[in-house]
Amino acid sequence: MRRRTPPPPSPLPQRDGVDPVRVRLPAGDAWATVRDHLVARLAAGPGVIDTMLDEGRIVDVTGRPVPRDMAYVPGMFVWFHRELPDEERVPFEVDVLYRDEHLVVADKPHFLATTPRGSHVAETALARLRRQLGIPALGAAHRLDRLTAGLVLFTVRPEERGAYQSLFRDRRVAKEYEAVAPYDPALPLPRTVRSRIVKERGVMAAREVPGEPNAVTLVELLEHRAGRARYRLTPRTGQTHQLRVHMNALGVPILGDPLYPVVTGPVPTGDFRRPLQLLAQVLEFTDPVTGREHRFVSPRVLRAWSSYGEWAG
Repeated sequence: MRRRTPPPPSPLPQRDGVDPVRVRLPAGDAWATVRDHLVARLAAGPGVIDTMLDEGRIVDVTGRPVPRDMAYVPGMFVWFHRELPDEERVPFEVDVLYRDEHLVVADKPHFLATTPRGSHVAETALARLRRQLGIPALGAAHRLDRLTAGLVLFTVRPEERGAYQSLFRDRRVAKEYEAVAPYDPALPLPRTVRSRIVKERGVMAAREVPGEPNAVTLVELLEHRAGRARYRLTPRTGQTHQLRVHMNALGVPILGDPLYPVVTGPVPTGDFRRPLQLLAQVLEFTDPVTGREHRFVSPRVLRAWSSYGEWAG
């Protein structure tokens, strides 16, 4: 198999822990200039690309500014820093549970995205940790939903990232979650939920459909009181929103879920009340680089269980 040639290193440094954007000019296109291609491809708004070019903010592999009339060359790379959105700071810290020369294991709070995406760029766990730890090359081995708190594995060395990502791709990581949801005495537990889940692009909520199961979750009851319960959720697969969909299908949707059973309106900016009561509590795996056996456990306690009045208020 022919190995893919890695892209050249960025001539621009990170900014606030965020990598510059890299654009490769594709083969087969017939643009006259780099400028024409970027205007059509990036849809940045009238005059934005021209302003960036005139200010020298788009550079080539050597770091030299790209002029407006630079000829289009298929395969060429250019870089620039995106304009960071005006982000509300998530007022909770990212705790580092473990760090060595290969790994960083962090305990992410609710509401903080794992990696830059959409309107969440500098206010992400990855950008924060790069700044906090002084590791510009830090990368995420997997992602955790923005609304879910808990353990996330980051890699220190880019050349080792693939080995750790393969742990998650090949399901060689044992994961356990904790959730707080309504208690139903008529629901027999433990049980393994199997269903087929689809998540359509542009649709916020995933859904179950007939067909061969692609999502499997073991659901166990830990304890209950006052109509609420703590559940241990052990996913055997990794479909989008799998745990949330399965708990909703059982008739006990996770507390604080804005999508299941009903998609609610967007939460106002800066409203960090009533976080989704889902915690990625345990990660266990054999280190593919060192061979060490790792087991990490989040010390977080879900507030709807420890202090329901405070969470609900």
